[in-house]
Formats: sequence, structure tokens, C-alpha cells
Amino acid sequence: MKSLHFKDIQGAIQGNLLLIGEPHTITHLLTDSRRMVVDPGSVFFAIGGPRHDGHQFIDEVYQSGIRQFVVEKGNAKDFRHLKGASVVKVNNTIRALQQIAAHHRQQFSIPVIAITGSNGKTIIKEWLSQLLSEKLNVAKSPNSYNSQIGVPLSVWELNQWHQIGIFETGISQPGEMHALQQIIRPSIGIFSNIGSAHDEGFSSQLQKVQEKSQLFSSCDTIIYCKDYRQIEEVLNDLYTNKNLVSWSSNMDATFRVSSAKLNKNLTQLSFEHGSEQYAFKVPFTDEANIENCIHCIVYLLTQNWEKQQIQDGIIKLKGVSMRLELKEGINDCYLIDDTYNNDFTGLRIALEFLAQQKLNKKKTVILSDILQTGLEEKQLYKQVGAILADKGIDRLLGVGPALYRNQSCISLEKQIYPDFDQFLEAFENLSFHKETILVKGARTFQFERIVKKLLKKVHGTVLEINLDALTNNLNFYRSKLAPGTKMMVMVKAFAYGSGSHQIAQLLQYHRVDYLGVAYTDEGVELRQHGIYLPIMVMNPTPEVFETLIEYQLEPEIYSLALLRQFDHHLILRKKSVSIHLKLDTGMHRLGLLEKDLSQVIKILKQNKNIKIASVFSHLAGADKQSLNDFSHQQATLFNKMVKYLEVNAKVRPIKHLLNSPGISRFPQYHYQMVRLGIGLYGVDTTGQKQHQLQPIGKLKTTISQIKSVKKGQTVGYGRKGKASKDLQIAVIGIGYADGFDRGFSNGVGKVKINGRIAPIIGNVCMDMSMVDITGIEAVEGDEVIIFGTEPSIDQLASAIHTIPYEILTKVSERVKRVYYTE
Repeated sequence: MKSLHFKDIQGAIQGNLLLIGEPHTITHLLTDSRRMVVDPGSVFFAIGGPRHDGHQFIDEVYQSGIRQFVVEKGNAKDFRHLKGASVVKVNNTIRALQQIAAHHRQQFSIPVIAITGSNGKTIIKEWLSQLLSEKLNVAKSPNSYNSQIGVPLSVWELNQWHQIGIFETGISQPGEMHALQQIIRPSIGIFSNIGSAHDEGFSSQLQKVQEKSQLFSSCDTIIYCKDYRQIEEVLNDLYTNKNLVSWSSNMDATFRVSSAKLNKNLTQLSFEHGSEQYAFKVPFTDEANIENCIHCIVYLLTQNWEKQQIQDGIIKLKGVSMRLELKEGINDCYLIDDTYNNDFTGLRIALEFLAQQKLNKKKTVILSDILQTGLEEKQLYKQVGAILADKGIDRLLGVGPALYRNQSCISLEKQIYPDFDQFLEAFENLSFHKETILVKGARTFQFERIVKKLLKKVHGTVLEINLDALTNNLNFYRSKLAPGTKMMVMVKAFAYGSGSHQIAQLLQYHRVDYLGVAYTDEGVELRQHGIYLPIMVMNPTPEVFETLIEYQLEPEIYSLALLRQFDHHLILRKKSVSIHLKLDTGMHRLGLLEKDLSQVIKILKQNKNIKIASVFSHLAGADKQSLNDFSHQQATLFNKMVKYLEVNAKVRPIKHLLNSPGISRFPQYHYQMVRLGIGLYGVDTTGQKQHQLQPIGKLKTTISQIKSVKKGQTVGYGRKGKASKDLQIAVIGIGYADGFDRGFSNGVGKVKINGRIAPIIGNVCMDMSMVDITGIEAVEGDEVIIFGTEPSIDQLASAIHTIPYEILTKVSERVKRVYYTE
């Protein structure tokens, strides 16, 4: 394999060399300034976008140790202060990244499988990797790296040791797939299915199928399900000269497939291919995983695998956790569970997720041998040691013969065991306390047993928080702002029930400008968990003034009395503090009135230690079109009051007026900053932008017991639930102490069990509720969805005539929060 040297990069990416320092062979392609791999061969691509611009962080990246850059802005003089740096300028840095990956791909003649479709791509890829790894050295996309940036980063990991590649692709608009096809150049294609995902980017679903099908132009064989008629028609129209391998459950195809459920966990799949017949038992019963399994089996049959080999591999498959999860652990620990596989790229991604967490200072990694990298052992574990040190890991607990042999390559505190049994024996004597622990291991090492030992034992009701959805919502609102407009994000009320410091960590990572909390103790907790962003406290009181100063929290001043008290405290302390002046422009809640401003100015002039960070107000009806006139009146008064302050107090503070609905509806009032609250959590109270937001939370519990209730019998306290016929009911593990309102009693509330809606029967109790599951196939232990996509928070709020804010904030702190990223 011929290495690509940075001085030769111009030919691969059609760029202009602005500066040449000491160029190196390219080893790592970097696109995120927060995720650096410091190596002489690393190259940073400064990617510009509507919300972020990598060019703004070039100096920061340089300070971290990176010396090679690809940019699309600036001239040589703009980079001369970067001593020893090499810089190439191109028209489009994403395209340059793709071109380098395509250049790299051309050096390999191995078979490559490419997977596209609306759903199942990642699962099919992971399962094929698991199956093929028994025979071959496999390169594959890490996680869901299937985008215009993710695909080139995935293909870059190919090396001369790999014998087959498996890459997934996703697109969101026309024109994207051609670039990905040029990078991957697959020899075998799998089209998983077609659904509604990303429909908004295409004129029709047919156009989306046509665009996705471009991936297969270099393929010899294409595998697909004939039951999706548009896929069948497009592939047969485009690729008459290719080996199209179809399967179907209800029509003639290359493989005719039928299924029969054997028990709760097992399905038998029967295949007919001409005169040949095959039968396989698969460890799934749901339609989605069966469909994914069939794609894998059909691929193996096309590769002439023996029936028994296929059966032996398929029966070992397990559901794929496609996300990194942050969970509460024992002894005030937090746990990141990533126990599905353990390749080097996946380790780097998991370590970056760990590095974002500031919940505990100490960081421990439990790591197994890393499989199928193609690197010589000592070289590999030197790299492992370097990346662990770079990410600030305090302790390594390693398991596996390769790690044991090469432990001298890792210089941090460590305990390495040659096999899992010895680690398990030693585990009971290991100490874990107030640390964040990453568990990262290949399936064969059974690390899920360790995860169970480390998890905090709580009852089965869980609020899952999707950090990717939260990031999507943050970026949606950012896209509404003019460049330079700041954003304050409200994390009060336990971050609307989602967990304050955990959400604040992510917001800090994404470089928001301010955080807002209701009370001082909330701000103190954030500081104690490593949050250094400016924090506004909305309800300060005199008894906490000293605490505000100690923790560098900035109080909202909403009355003359409070300002005088704070002024007096600062005179005694001789300390400079920033404050936020709250103006009452018509909400008639907290806030200074217009008549108060002259006294405010007098106090400010007398005490130079008081600095005005911002002046703000709050619209009473930002989400209601019927109140637009009143909103404009409030804005007019706000402008008048701010101008009076600016002229007479000689200040130029940040101005902000808008909350989440206001950001969308009143762009003329964005001023220098906006305040994002409920919108971050996936709720648009205007109803106009809900389709562009993603729900971040799923509240779920389990069925504790199932029983039969005869006609005429009653259920629950007060005998409020009356059976008008014979019923099957389930007792579920959530009650009003968990935040499930008693207003949901007697059929008002509904939950989702195995895809079916089940109404509450009887009164909601403190710790449990009862639901009518008549006609629903369910067993004890099954999952129960309280809210998520369906039922949604909006639906629950409407049912009891309240607002989504209340549903979110009522979720009790005793409900375990699990944070994950996909």
C-alpha cells in the first residue's frame, strides 16, 4: 500500500499549497476541533457550515499539536503565525476529504459490501461483520458513520491487512450518493428497505430510491427485498447487466422465504432457491430483525457458505446496541456501556464520548483486546497507550492475552489480566468510587457481566435521553440565528426533567454561550460538575449572595429592593460581579418597571463593582399568534427601557427577549442573544416547527404482573376500574411518585405495549398503575412506553389539559436517567 504524503496532497484533492512546513505521511483525517488525534501525520479539515465553521478553530487545533491543514478560506498570510504548519487551500473541504478517501480506496482490490436503505443499515453491517470475522479480517464503518463525512472517515481505515470491507451509506438529498459511490466503489450491494426517513429532502420516494440505487453502479451483485416494489422496479431498470438477487415472502424471487415463530425468542426461516431448500433458526421474532437476518443469510448463500456454517453464525447474533449509553453506577459512579465490539476506531469514538463527561474527575477504562486492526501488536498497544493518555484516562483495567503481553506499552495506572476468568476473580476486590467508567470490549469477553455488577440497582422505570436528538434541536434553533447571535440555554428544573449537569455537559461541549438556572443551588451543582460557562441565576435571594460570588454565578436582578441588597453586599465585599437586569414589559411577573430605572442607574453609577452582563425581558404570548400585537408592544417598551439605560448609565449590555417559540416567530427581536428552553427538549409550543424537532426523551417501564379480571370485578383503589367484560390487565411499574399524574386514571392515560395502545384502568397508584391489555400479546417483563414518539409528550399533556413543560418536569428524580448517543 502506497502512503500519501502531505506534500503530494495537491494531486489528490486539486488544491493550492499555501504553506509548507515539515509535511508528514497522512495518518489521521480530522474534522472536529474537539476530537483531536495528536500525531505528526494528522490532517485537520476546516469544514464550514451554516452553524459551525472549522476555520474559527484552526488556532485552537494548532495549539493542540496539529500541523497539517486543509482549508477553503484565507490566504498564506492568514496562516503565517502557525509556525511549521503546512496548509492546502481547496474550494470545498468536504469534497477534499472525500477525494483523499477515494484515492486511498483505489489502492485495494478486496471485495467491498455497501449497504443502503431507510432502516437496518447499521444492524446488517454489524451482523455481517460478526459473521464474516470468523473467516476474514473485516474493515467496517464505525457506529453509524454513513454521511458525507462519516463514509470517507470509515473508508480511510482500510489497510493492507483487511480482506473485506463493509460500509453503510445514508443520504438526505439528491446528488449525495454519487460522491459516496466514488469513495466506496463496492463490489456487492445490499438495499435493506425503503421508508419515510429523509422524505423531506426528495420530491418523491421514487426519487429517493433512484438516488440510493446509484451506490450500486460498480457492483457485480445486488441483494434486495422484492416486496419493496419501487426498489424492484428501479434496480431492474438501472442494472439489467448485473446479478440482481431478490428475496420475497409473498412472490416469486431468487429466494422465496417463509417464517414460523417457534417460541418467544426463536423463528424458523425457510428458503427456496430453485430446487434447493434451506431452513435456519434465528434468535429473533420481530419483523425488523427478521428482515435484517434474511439479508445476511442471502448474502452468505450467494457466497456459497455451508448451511451449518450459516446456522452456527446466525444463532449467535444478538440485538445491536447502536448507541453509547451513560448510566448511573454504584458508589456515585457513571458508566458508559459499549460492550458490543472493540475495534480501534470504535475505541477512539468511545474515548471521545468519555472525555466529554465532566461528572467525575477520575476516568477509568475497562478494555479487552482490540481485534482485527492489521497492526503489529506492540505498535497497536503503543497507540492505545498514547490515546488513553491523550484523553486523560486515570486507570486502565485490561483483559486479554494481547493486552497482557503488551502492557509495558501503556504507562498510566493499570491492572491487566490475561483472561476474563482471572479478571472476574479479581473484580470483587477492585475499588470504584466517584469515577466515570468506560466498558469497551469485544463480545467474546462477556463484558456485559461486568456492566451488570457496576450498574446502580434501581427500579425498572427509566427515562432515556437521546443526546443526538438534543443536538439536532440545538442546531435547529441555532440555524434561525444571525451569525454572532448568542444563545442562553435554560437548564432549570433539573433541565426540564432531563438531568441538569448531564445536559449542561453536552451544551458546554457544543459551545453555547450561557446557561440559565432557577436557583443558586442548581448553579452550584453545575460548577461542582465541571461546568465553566457563564450561568445566570433567575431567583437569587440575599442569603445566597456570598455563594453566588464564590461560584461565579450571575444573579438576575428583578427589583429595586434586590438591587439595593446586592449593592450593599458588594460594598462590604469589594468584589466585582456581573448581573442581569430583568425588565417587566407586560408579563407582570418578576421584573423592574420603567419608573424604577432612574434609581437603578443611580445605584449603578455609585457602585462600579456591579457590571451589567445583560438586560432582558419575557414575552407573555410568544407562542400565540393571537397575541402578536401584545408581543410587539412588549418589544417596543423593551427597546425604550433599554435605550434609557444605555444612554443614562453609559452601558452596552447584551439584550435578549425571546424564548423558544419566540426564536422561531420573531426573528426581528433576536437582538444579541436568545434563550432556548423547551425547544431544546423537542417540544415546539407553536405547533409550527414540531416536525423539525426530535423528542429527546423516552419514559418507559416494565410489566410487573399480568392477571385476569372477570366481568363485574374492579381494579385499584376506590374500585374505580370496573370490568364491563372479562379483561386481561397488566400492573406496570410507574405511579404518581415517579411523575405519572393521577389525572391519567380511569382511561384518560394510555401507554404503548408491543406496538399497541393500552388504556389505564382504575386509579394511578403511588408506585404502580394498571392497564387493560386485553387482546395484546404480552408477558411479564415486557417494555411499556409511557411517552416517546407515541404516545408523545404533547398527547399526554392534552389528555390531562396541561402543558408539555409539566409532563417533563414532573418526572421524578428517582427515575433512572440513561443518556445515549447513536
